[in-house]
Amino acid sequence: MLSNIGIPGLILILIVALIVFGPNKLPEIGKAFGHSLKEFKNATKGLTETEDEENNKQ
Repeated sequence: MLSNIGIPGLILILIVALIVFGPNKLPEIGKAFGHSLKEFKNATKGLTETEDEENNKQ
């Protein structure tokens, strides 16, 4: 899905985000998105480690 967007589409999305949220809010939104992504990665890493431990016990 995202592979079909291309560079012009990403530029358009960034321009719309800049217009909607303004230049002052974009860094805050990016920081919140990065924090959420980091938490998601840590949670999925914990799930896969738990699953690997269960498989090793059997």
